[in-house]
Amino acid sequence: MDSQGALFGGPERDNPKPARPDDLEVLITVKAAPNPSAKSGETVCVAGLGLSEGRTQARWIRLYPINFRFLEQDQQFKKYDIIRVRGIPAAGDSRVESWQPDMATMKVIDHLDPWRRRRALLEPTASDTMCELNRQNQHATVAPSLGLVPVRSLTDLRITDHAGWTPDEQAKIDAYVNQFDLFDDSDKSPLEAPRFEGHYRWKCYDAQCNGHDQSIIDWEFVALQRRLRNLPAERVRAALREKFVDMMFRPPRQPAFFVGNQAKRHHVFHVLGVYYPN
Repeated sequence: MDSQGALFGGPERDNPKPARPDDLEVLITVKAAPNPSAKSGETVCVAGLGLSEGRTQARWIRLYPINFRFLEQDQQFKKYDIIRVRGIPAAGDSRVESWQPDMATMKVIDHLDPWRRRRALLEPTASDTMCELNRQNQHATVAPSLGLVPVRSLTDLRITDHAGWTPDEQAKIDAYVNQFDLFDDSDKSPLEAPRFEGHYRWKCYDAQCNGHDQSIIDWEFVALQRRLRNLPAERVRAALREKFVDMMFRPPRQPAFFVGNQAKRHHVFHVLGVYYPN
């Protein structure tokens, strides 16, 4: 699984965005799987729709980094919550959707349920095709780095053994666990690598689409594995397939993928989550 440093931030070309703080109102649609951090133990990226006053317009927003494990209980948020948070455009990341949040200012202000409330905001923002998103990011200096893309057909969910943390990722985990702070009694248990990683094979609605093969880095894909950690591998694989294929793609649902690209390789997109309205 690619590191979130590559996916959501890190050194890149000069940042053209002015570093002005702003109060953001964001409908959370994506929580990515946690990634090792030497400072915080684990960090996650979240993404969603930044909403205008009156919620009549929306733009994609990426919030990173967030130390999700140690958020105060009343600050934790779930998918389709609407949060309010102070943020500044992310330094070192030229993608216009990327913001660095001040989590001390974050609070949950709403939750969108049922699906019709979500559809009203999300579906007008959907991209036409994954192929077009790829083309834009291959040829344009500024192009969308997040999107919601309808799935024409799902070929397969390929589930393979996770290779474990890279040496760099393991070094970050070790550095965090070995930190000593007399006044810090927080949990410093090491972040475990998931047992499996997944890749969707699918086609979008581009007439010339030859298919896409993209990794899925949804928090829920990893969280399910952790809940089933004591089960045999084949039962965990079956549970992942049951949720991320059988349930999410059950007719008459017409799913779409939340997708996002890498900070260093704009033409490489990953599946951040699945939108599967009833």
